Amino acid sequence: MGGYSGEYEVSIASGNVVYRNLQNQGYELFRVELKRNQWEALDDNENRYPINTDDFSFHLGERHVKFDAVFNAIHGHPGEDGPLAGYFDMVGLAYTSSGQFASALTFNKAECNIILERYGFKVPKSIFLHAEPNLTHQDIIDQLGLPCFVKPCRSGSSIGVSKVKSPEELAPAIEKAAAVDHKILIEAMVPGLELACGVSDHSGKPESLAVTHIKPTNDFFDYEAKYSGLSEEITPAQIPADVYEKVMRQTERVYQLLELKGLARIDYILDENLEPILIEANTVPGFSEASLLPKQAVHAGYDLPSLFGAGIEKILS
Repeated sequence: MGGYSGEYEVSIASGNVVYRNLQNQGYELFRVELKRNQWEALDDNENRYPINTDDFSFHLGERHVKFDAVFNAIHGHPGEDGPLAGYFDMVGLAYTSSGQFASALTFNKAECNIILERYGFKVPKSIFLHAEPNLTHQDIIDQLGLPCFVKPCRSGSSIGVSKVKSPEELAPAIEKAAAVDHKILIEAMVPGLELACGVSDHSGKPESLAVTHIKPTNDFFDYEAKYSGLSEEITPAQIPADVYEKVMRQTERVYQLLELKGLARIDYILDENLEPILIEANTVPGFSEASLLPKQAVHAGYDLPSLFGAGIEKILS
């Protein structure tokens, strides 16, 4: 838990939820907090022990502790965008999240959506500024219209995202996104319902958990709405049964095609024609009490101890 991004605090909350829910299941548990140039294991009494990055082990007094498995609850860099998965692959340690390539791909919203569109999924009309650096602001507005969304390509929890309603707001929004990532995605707004669908492979195959309808009180489902309770989240989403089923099955298909692993969440906008427009794939979704996926798991009939434990048992088998 932890990490090097603006999602550090969210990750700490997620990690502690996982830690609490894996108690009394026969595991010896340690939280490992990652900060830049400082990785530490924490015991039950909050004592800290430096991690040896050569093999992800540490010394507990005279005892040399080596891990059997890692539950990855790091949102953002380096846990959700690929580097940590590559490191665990090198040291030969099992982990619960997607592999290096799948993590890097899905964390880059623009490039992931390009591939998903080639697979036949509907995504918002967009401009990838990295590929079209000579476009003027007026060109962008002419192509996408207003409102539109300006997003850092590689960021989570809606950090650096702006909803642009007027031409004057576009330049500050691009500047805000550029402070997070030099690659920027600008998407046309798709009017409709915001949906999120959790998915897991703990049963041995991709299995969607539930579809949630998100109704933010803010302009969109931004960081504040996600983590300050400023949204109404309805699970299961009150949409037509055939549409609900379509979102569930499409989520499993996306999970399979992108070769995701562990717990993930796919987000959509349901447009006026009741078509799910895919917004993004999240390979390390939130696990805190305020997060969507734990609520979806409970709706699907899984308590969190069994869901988290099954994920660990799967990677150890």
